[in-house]
Amino acid sequence: MVFKKMLSALGVGGPSVDTVLANPNTRPGETLNGQVSLIGGEAQADIEQIVIGLVTRVEVGEQAGVMEFHRQVVSGRLQLAPKQALSIPFQLPVPWETPVTAVYGQRLHGMTMGLRTELAIARAVDKGDLDEVNVHPLPVQERILEAFGQLGFRFKKADLERGMIHGVQQTLPFYQEIEFFAAPQYAQVINEVELTFVTNPHGIDVVLECDKRGGFLVPGQDVFGRYQVGHAEADKHDWTQVVDGWLRETIDRFSTMRAQAFGAPGYGAPQGYGAPQGYGAPHGYGAPQGYGPPGKYGPPQRRGGAGIGGVVAGAALGAAGGMLAGHMISNAFEGGEEEIAEAAGDFDGGDFGGGDFGGFEEF
Repeated sequence: MVFKKMLSALGVGGPSVDTVLANPNTRPGETLNGQVSLIGGEAQADIEQIVIGLVTRVEVGEQAGVMEFHRQVVSGRLQLAPKQALSIPFQLPVPWETPVTAVYGQRLHGMTMGLRTELAIARAVDKGDLDEVNVHPLPVQERILEAFGQLGFRFKKADLERGMIHGVQQTLPFYQEIEFFAAPQYAQVINEVELTFVTNPHGIDVVLECDKRGGFLVPGQDVFGRYQVGHAEADKHDWTQVVDGWLRETIDRFSTMRAQAFGAPGYGAPQGYGAPQGYGAPHGYGAPQGYGPPGKYGPPQRRGGAGIGGVVAGAALGAAGGMLAGHMISNAFEGGEEEIAEAAGDFDGGDFGGGDFGGFEEF
């Protein structure tokens, strides 16, 4: 599949650029291949630099903006003669921590990703060319998502939060949260579960955050579980059993903490199950990490459940694609960066800085 979009000319009679992806579908750790095609304008153009970069929508508390998180120089200085056609191929490695934006071939509601092309000429930069990119889950990620569906969880929404997860090594300044409403067998203890993948070349850190139902030890404090899985383990486990064990272990930890704090019986495991049977991380990728400390983030940036948008499509994740919305956004990237924001919902744009990651764009 090929996406073609033309930049408006840089000045009257200036050159135009057309970025073509050989395939907009990719996975973390893979490579996007394509070419940047230039067409000269009415006069010779001295192009200073051509850069491509991955951009996505990131939230900070109640604000959000578009962040470029990975970029690559396609070409340095060159001269483009009038009406000259020039094609420059590129290969862009996709960072391992790149968030998932598509599952079962459909967009994951709340997520958007684009490849932006910048053409710098006469000390001006045109960022107008934006091509849709679909990031599909790796096999282990897919198995874990399927397990949530098989356990009866209903997808709520997904988003990216700027910040670092305690105890997990990150290279990007944000992390993805895939949010589910609790399945019936857990609902007497928790309201929701947030699933986060932090991926590297060897495997995945899986972080679970359970939003408790009453009985808070500290107002606003949730319960966390952190586990590690190797990429080679995708077909080596019953992932429904593993994920169920992780969840029950995390919930049981809350029960223990509550009993210690209040001197009262905890909730215990959800009905119908005994104590967790030791599902730490499946072996093969580092040492099992068990539980992360209560502070998942650096400074807490909790958001209340009220007002969270997103329509839950279906009762489960499974083959019916319950986590997929039926929110396919046609031509979401037709007009440039504004559509990245619009595709994921309205937001208050802001410039939050960004250091080496380009910061947020303000609209």
